[in-house]
Amino acid sequence: MQLQYSLFITMGMLLLLKSASSFAPHRHHLIRQVARAVPSQNPPRVNVRVYSSLDNNNLWYDPSLMDHMLFRINECNSMPNDINLVDFVVDGEKLGKVTPKVAERLCNTSPSIFQKADSDSPLTLGESAGNTSESRTKAVASVMEELRDSGYITGWRDEMYPVANNFDKVTSPVFLIERAAASLLGVMEYGVHINGLIMSEDDKEVKMWMARRSKTKSKFPSMLDHIVAGGQPAGLSLLDNVIKECEEEAGIPEELTKRGIKPAGVISYENYGGRLKDEGEGVMNRVVLFCFDLMLPKDFVPSANDGEVESFFTWSLEEVAQSMHPEYDDPIKPNCYPVIIDFMLREGHISPDSPKYLEIVRRLRSGPCC
Repeated sequence: MQLQYSLFITMGMLLLLKSASSFAPHRHHLIRQVARAVPSQNPPRVNVRVYSSLDNNNLWYDPSLMDHMLFRINECNSMPNDINLVDFVVDGEKLGKVTPKVAERLCNTSPSIFQKADSDSPLTLGESAGNTSESRTKAVASVMEELRDSGYITGWRDEMYPVANNFDKVTSPVFLIERAAASLLGVMEYGVHINGLIMSEDDKEVKMWMARRSKTKSKFPSMLDHIVAGGQPAGLSLLDNVIKECEEEAGIPEELTKRGIKPAGVISYENYGGRLKDEGEGVMNRVVLFCFDLMLPKDFVPSANDGEVESFFTWSLEEVAQSMHPEYDDPIKPNCYPVIIDFMLREGHISPDSPKYLEIVRRLRSGPCC
């Protein structure tokens, strides 16, 4: 009788465990699944909902969310341990990093602008490139245009980036380079990302404007994006660039931008990857993004003016947090996440008592901030 009673209890426990497991198909505190919305003008409904517990100060305090944040940050910071890189140096200034195979391709591309004395020497510009910013710009462009015409460089933008070893020198750069070619030399790239914000109708919740990128974009087509983001071109101040990008990408009038914009620091990342042509010919992205918060009126609706965006919509911060889950099927463009995570930390939406809080703060500036 005692044996039968023990077997009955054991079977009952197994049935209870099996029943409970049906409500938690995934790890990371997933509590329900819902269908995804069809209309492209609306945000996709959450297909994996992340549970976030709140403490008494209404801050997220959820270990799984912190892991998801690190996952998204690490997407932008991928550097193989065994990678061998060659410095790109001009006039003694270290400007970039390339692989030996990329250095070899550059040196073998006509006209002969790039030089490398031996296997241990850095990549540099030859005397034929001249010694002024203008002559070097023209010389480097001739090589990059040849690589573009051969199909090696894609996504040409006709947008010039300043090349310097730190941001304080971009007004007097060593030379200018086409945006699509910058990562080939592994030079520092700068950009602006704007968190477009509105208050909910009851003024109790901050929401974030999101954009759906055009399917014709050369990079990350149809992905979700910030309301406004762009590279920092030569000849513009950061604020002037923000104003320009806001008007071009989202139809935000200059007066609205000036009234609501707030500089909010920087994030940085460094990764090796890109479109690999042949083994060992990856490119280096070394990026500093200047972050801005833009509070917009409740009745303002962005408009796509330059063909780079298909639609706009708003998300709650909870929905933004849900999209950080590694299994989320319609995530935001990778380099937007560090900017958004930085915003959530700065504005006190994440409890500093959360595990890995300081690791996240540190990883948000994994690349050189110079």
